[in-house]
Amino acid sequence: MAEAGISRILVASLHQAISDELPTRLDFYENWLHPDGLRHGTIGLGPVQAVLSFLRQEGEPYHPVTRRAGEYAAEWTVASQWPVHRAIIRSVPLGIRSRLVLRLARRTIRSTAAGCQARITVRKGHGRLDITGSVFCNVREAGREQLCGYHEAIVSRLLALYGVAAHVKLDGCRATGDPSCLIDVTINSRRRPLAEGFMSSE
Repeated sequence: MAEAGISRILVASLHQAISDELPTRLDFYENWLHPDGLRHGTIGLGPVQAVLSFLRQEGEPYHPVTRRAGEYAAEWTVASQWPVHRAIIRSVPLGIRSRLVLRLARRTIRSTAAGCQARITVRKGHGRLDITGSVFCNVREAGREQLCGYHEAIVSRLLALYGVAAHVKLDGCRATGDPSCLIDVTINSRRRPLAEGFMSSE
């Protein structure tokens, strides 16, 4: 977590996703996600909230940007793990592995911003993450669109990176008036190949 209360991974992943999805708008968003702040980890909650507010005004691009940012956050989280930790998770049986990956997702989501909390329950191949304090869903009035696709993408990508086949969906969002953001995960008992981009050589 950066001193400013926002993780560097969140800021960097948003910047990269905007560069990918809205390259002609990157200069505009770099008024808040500026290179010096990215380098030194000094971009705080205010600039990130401004970026998210403007992204919502972009309309449809909001969703591919935030989902891609979540995928980057998952990939960079795995890349930052010790190789032995990756190897251990990858080697254990599917049931244990799915629990370990969901715990990693919880830690990654909780580290997003100060005040963000995530609880997880896992029973018989079914998991739920209950998220409160999401910076993505901090809106003045409830709307019709779920806004926490960033978190859903983190969960989906982490599971894929560790070869866990699962159906992941948003089952509630604070931005639509729900008490919290809920991510529902149904684990498939079959093993899937490790996702493309996974670091297979230790």
